[in-house]
Amino acid sequence: MKFSRITGTGGYLPERILANHDLEEMVDTTDEWIQERTGIKQRHIAAEGETTADLGAKAARLAMQMAGKTAEDIDLIIVATTTPAKIFPSTACLVQQQLGIHGCPAFDVQAVCTGFVYALATANSFIRSGMAKTALVIGAETLSRIVDWTDRTTCVLFADGAGAVILEESDEPGILSTHLHADGRYEELLHVPNVRPSDTSDAQKIEAHICMKGNEVFKMAVNTLGRIADETLAANNFAKEDIDWLVPHQANTRIITATARKLKLPMDKVVVTVDTHGNTSAASVPLALDTAVRDGRIKKDDSVILEAFGGGFTWGSALLKF
Repeated sequence: MKFSRITGTGGYLPERILANHDLEEMVDTTDEWIQERTGIKQRHIAAEGETTADLGAKAARLAMQMAGKTAEDIDLIIVATTTPAKIFPSTACLVQQQLGIHGCPAFDVQAVCTGFVYALATANSFIRSGMAKTALVIGAETLSRIVDWTDRTTCVLFADGAGAVILEESDEPGILSTHLHADGRYEELLHVPNVRPSDTSDAQKIEAHICMKGNEVFKMAVNTLGRIADETLAANNFAKEDIDWLVPHQANTRIITATARKLKLPMDKVVVTVDTHGNTSAASVPLALDTAVRDGRIKKDDSVILEAFGGGFTWGSALLKF
């Protein structure tokens, strides 16, 4: 039986840092207010002309380097993004071109903050069915271009970045299970009403901004993430004590803490990067995973749950042996 396993991770954050003190000059807010409600201290913002594909390609190169893979080895590219570099072609095709990869399938997945988990599950299915051997899976976003910078409830949350993994065919189980869900009834609690590309900062001039009913989203996220964690454990006959690490979507620290509490996981077993990354949507889970792999917290054969919740609503999880 074929399995898939993560053999490399990579992450990229744009150079420009926007701290809470900078936001105090832009909207009616304070550093204390932002940290108390979100846990966020700073976030990264893409440079003028720096596209979602640029961020994704930089994260991809680092993942390929860790896995010891070249362009010729990659036979599938999936990019999860809500902020594509162009309406078409896909951001995955643009990343493919930047990396000098030719001929393999490349496509985007759109499930907002759950996008990376959806993309990972899709790549896992490709590998297990024999349709691919070495997949490049990326979450990349330039959310700063769909933020209303006059809305203090949302502009303090969202940020730019990219994370990537190499998923390879393996004789030993790596991805143990994936669980994906969606419910479009809740569309208007978290959405962007209009459609447009996000390849330039001038796109802000078009009325297409993130709209969110924060309290409702918070309640749904905490309850849903708790349920999907239980579903994931039950499907694999795992006890909560069997989990070494939880890598959640980095929305805000209150949601992360509440989810960990439901799982009875101590916070020192939870990877938290939202304080310095902000909410990078589809990029948040792979960025957090890469951070914990590179600083030595997540080690080979650790049991890890990835989980996310996003607009749609969408939600999903993956249990893996690293």
